[in-house]
Formats: sequence, C-alpha cells, structure tokens
Amino acid sequence: MIAGLFILFNFIALNRITHHLSFTILDKEPLNTKDLEKQVAAREAVKYIRDNDIVGLGTGSTAYYTIIEVAELVKNGLKIKGVPTSEHTASLATSLGIELLDMNAVEYIDVTIDGADEFDENLNLIKGGGGAHFREKIVASLTKKEIIIADAAKKVDQLGKFKVPVEIVPLALNYVVRAMAKLGGQGAVRMKDGKQFITDNHNLIVDADFGLIGDPAALSEKLNQIEGILAHGLFVNLAAMVIVGQGTEAVTYTK
Repeated sequence: MIAGLFILFNFIALNRITHHLSFTILDKEPLNTKDLEKQVAAREAVKYIRDNDIVGLGTGSTAYYTIIEVAELVKNGLKIKGVPTSEHTASLATSLGIELLDMNAVEYIDVTIDGADEFDENLNLIKGGGGAHFREKIVASLTKKEIIIADAAKKVDQLGKFKVPVEIVPLALNYVVRAMAKLGGQGAVRMKDGKQFITDNHNLIVDADFGLIGDPAALSEKLNQIEGILAHGLFVNLAAMVIVGQGTEAVTYTK
C-alpha cells in the first residue's frame, strides 16, 4: 500500500514538473529549419546585451528563443532586467528567473529583441501575429536599440502578404472596419478556438488585407488617424537592425 502511494505521489509530482517546464523543453527537442534559424538569430541578437541592461522581451514563437537565451545570460551572472510585451512573455520570463520591470517603471530600455511577421529592405515591419503589437510598439518606442530577429522566410520585397493586425476597441469595431475599407483594407475579426481572440488589453483584433503595401509610412499614418484603433501592426522607423537566421548562419540587415 505504501509503495503504491509512493509511486502515485511521484507520478503526480513528475506531471506537475513536466507541466511547469513545458515552456522550456522545446529547445531540447529536434528543431525544424525555421525554428533552427530563429534560434541562430536569437543567439546572435543577445550579443548586444550588456551587464545591467534593461531588455525588452518580445512575444511570439521567435521571441521565445530570445527569452531562453536571456535566461542563460542571467544564469551566467549578468544583471539583466526585462520588460515584457505580453502576459505570456511575463509568465515565461518569470519561470526562467528573469527579473521583470513594469513598463511604467522605466524611462528607457537599452535593447529590445522581438520578432516580426514580415520585414522589407527599409526595415519596415508587420508585427502582431501573436496579438501583442500594442505593447510591443510602446516598448519599441522606449528602446534605444530595437533588434528584430526572424527566419529567412520573413524577408519580403514589399510588405502586405501577411495581413496587418489591427487592435480595435470593441465598441468601435464596425466603424473601424468601414474606415479601413475606404483605405482598401478588408478583414475579419481574429478567432481562436471558435471564439473572438481577446488581447491582453481586452480588445479585438482584425487582420486586415491591404494587398501589397507600396508606402508603409503613409498607410501607418492613415490608420493612426482612425478613432477606435488602439494599435496596428505596421512598425515604421522603429527597428535598428534585423538579424535573420539563414541555415546555421546569422545575417544582419541595417539601414
């Protein structure tokens, strides 16, 4: 009887530990090409982090690898404090031992490392696939050096194949959708598990298709003028560099 209880106790404990580590075991599994390239880019990007830096921590599958690498720097003795761009990132970073600061507690951020869904030769970006682009844009605006990491497939000649995520205050949804249609944007409310996707800020996201975007800065400004849009996924003049994993090598793009 005692032996049986001992085995049951250990089984439950193991399951709890496995669940707790579910974020961190991914890098122990074989990586596909895209994930390998993200990891390569993340390892190159963290070379720009210095002791005592405040570091912006991005959100999404690409930023995941950065958080793993930042945690290794902390483990090795660097005094780094992070500013998360989402609740998910905050949870992961805390579980890995990274001390966090509230966005309102900092005047600036030394380095931010984040992902992107697309980037062009001018380092204009489309972000927001993870639904965190509002906070990501604030963090980017506070940052001295915004570093974007990506796999090779994210580089495009012209933005727009990836739809532009637009975070919208719910009561303004129909108005905003009509206003975006006048700019040539068509889209639908993002869904997840059969329900409307709700951001950390309790808003909705419409993924808007504007076709290929000839002038990202002009479209960004027009979207900024629509009341009810909290943030859109066009990031113009915010990235200092983009580091791309190409196979096992890292390639850096700057303006």
